[in-house]
Amino acid sequence: MRIAVTGGSGKLGRSVVRRLNQDGHEVTNLDLTGPKSRGFTQIDLRNYGHVLDALLGLDDRHGGVDAVVHLAAIPAPGLAPDAATFENNMLSTYNVFQATRRAGIRKLVYASSETVLGLPFDVDPPYIPVDEEYPARPESTYSLVKHLEEQMAVQLTRWDPELSIVALRFSNVMDPEDYEAFPAFDADASLRKWNLWGYIDGRDGAQGVVKALEYETPGFEAFIIANADTVMQRSSASLAAEVFPAVTVTKELGEHETMLSIDKAKRLLGFAPEHSWRDYHSLRTTPTED
Repeated sequence: MRIAVTGGSGKLGRSVVRRLNQDGHEVTNLDLTGPKSRGFTQIDLRNYGHVLDALLGLDDRHGGVDAVVHLAAIPAPGLAPDAATFENNMLSTYNVFQATRRAGIRKLVYASSETVLGLPFDVDPPYIPVDEEYPARPESTYSLVKHLEEQMAVQLTRWDPELSIVALRFSNVMDPEDYEAFPAFDADASLRKWNLWGYIDGRDGAQGVVKALEYETPGFEAFIIANADTVMQRSSASLAAEVFPAVTVTKELGEHETMLSIDKAKRLLGFAPEHSWRDYHSLRTTPTED
């Protein structure tokens, strides 16, 4: 397919662009910054006219696209003033969603966030593992925008029944070099309780995007995208019991099973994480033969 990826220069975006190119798609990275190459076009997504123009066609790039992957955003709370985060992220997403519709593109995948689940869980989650079944609990301006984006997608797909919008609630994105720090998390269970000790390897995040692009059902759907394990060496059951003693655990947890449920993504998308930080440390500690 011909695919426009917004924010393709970001941490997750680089993995997504790489994977889509490897899979044989024709990818255009729409971002404020990036390499001066045929695959990159500089754009300010807050300008609706520029967004629509870029999706309809770009000289020397494409004459229109088949799908849009929207990843661009101020990527976390506190990186900018709250009002700036709201203005940038909400306006950019509206422009991308609306331009996608106006251009007649029927497939849109975008980055929602695990934060809508109630992060940083200063208020206990309703149950563990958390999933997509309970109402959103935004606790920051950044998360509020992610919730409002999902609500906007619900209404736009109601207006346009042929449109497919898939929201991927990505966990904390990690690259292999980030795994050096993981063993230290075991010293204090509270260090990473803010997202139930979850993460997503960027390469598995890219797999989630690929699977969502292949999802053919029109309408809106949201999926948690996390790795199958936690960032901890301790068991998931012991972590839940220590840090969230009053919270019901709804299933018997595997030794290191994620508490950000990916059951829905597995069932409907065929999502199957392939990378773990444990593999990285196993490779680094395995002696090599002379």
